[in-house]
Amino acid sequence: MLLKCDSCQKKFVVPDSAISKSGRLVQCGSCGNKWTQYPIINNELKKKITNKKTSVLKKKNKKNLYTVEYLKQKHGLDIENSNNLENNKLQQNIEKNSGFGFYGSIFILFIFLITLFAILRLTKEAIIQKYPASEIYITYLYEIINIIRVSLTGLMS
Repeated sequence: MLLKCDSCQKKFVVPDSAISKSGRLVQCGSCGNKWTQYPIINNELKKKITNKKTSVLKKKNKKNLYTVEYLKQKHGLDIENSNNLENNKLQQNIEKNSGFGFYGSIFILFIFLITLFAILRLTKEAIIQKYPASEIYITYLYEIINIIRVSLTGLMS
């Protein structure tokens, strides 16, 4: 029997008795490719085998489960305006994504805190005159803010 490697196209001579009806795993001595070799049979048997394979392949072909016709026939769903549905989904995604998001919220919080501290700094004298006990807390707050500012500038440079 004459075998031919599918990878490197090298040909080998093997005795017919070495290959049984159930096939045998063979390896190319040149490139190392492995494959299962079945005995060579006559043309009539080849035609029968190929006909069986094609009929099996034909049975395996399935319908597309997402076509409008299939959904209407199988499940009774009537999808007339599929383009309108897609446009509605796109519009909902745009509306959903039009929010500030995480970084936008952090930015707004940062601006709010800066504004709050600026107002506190402007009204610090009036607050201390009306509530003298608050002077310690306001001084401590600005001391902490100054420590944070120095730490951040030290990290950036």
